[in-house]
Amino acid sequence: MKIATFNTNSVRARLPIIKDWLSNEKPDVLALQEIKARDTDFPVNDFEELGYHITVRGQKSYNGVAIISRHEPENIRKNLYEDEDEQARFLSIDISGITVINVYVPQGVAPGTDKFEYKLKWLGDLLEYIKGRYSPEDPLLLLGDFNVAMEPRDVYDPEGMKGSAGFHPDEQAALSRFFEWGFVDIFRKHNQESEQYTFWDYRIPNALKRKKGWRIDYIAATGPLADKSVSISADLRPRTLEKPSDHTFLVAEFEI
Repeated sequence: MKIATFNTNSVRARLPIIKDWLSNEKPDVLALQEIKARDTDFPVNDFEELGYHITVRGQKSYNGVAIISRHEPENIRKNLYEDEDEQARFLSIDISGITVINVYVPQGVAPGTDKFEYKLKWLGDLLEYIKGRYSPEDPLLLLGDFNVAMEPRDVYDPEGMKGSAGFHPDEQAALSRFFEWGFVDIFRKHNQESEQYTFWDYRIPNALKRKKGWRIDYIAATGPLADKSVSISADLRPRTLEKPSDHTFLVAEFEI
């Protein structure tokens, strides 16, 4: 089973790249974040023509998540909270007996701000949601854009970035609790190298070529699935194409 995640930074702007990638790679599941489109504006037909089912939790102009899957989804949940005004950052489905939770974690802006505190609260609430419904022995995938780099090797300038949003000890502590509970970071299970990134800021000239990136996108799995993982990598090619996202596809394969 091939599982992938990709922050689109606008699904409609990145539609040619996504369709081409799907046609070539044929994943079983592709989780999308920051789609920046309402449910009614999501290009469903484009993906259905490629043989996929679409589940969307959209929002006008901001945020938004979607899951594209080969198999029909079940037990769909589109909100972390029970709030009609909730930001579109969470989507959960079941596919072939596996729960897939796709998240777009708040960016946080800067420590000391309300948005940074909301980010920490959101991560804590997400973990409590998972703890209340699942055990580490359940087949569970948690993937998406977490907007947190865990270690110095996950950013190009750890000294310069230390303490900033995305590389702050409070965020790292919040994310580490997911791994303490029972999730496995599939990337680090298979790859211990540095300079392995999934995001390159548009504002940095030639960031990809100069290896000035961050590893902030994750595919995490509970033990029963992590044990079946065989590989994972960031596909850099889409980041080199015309009008790319500032992220790229992270792809894992499992023997399921």
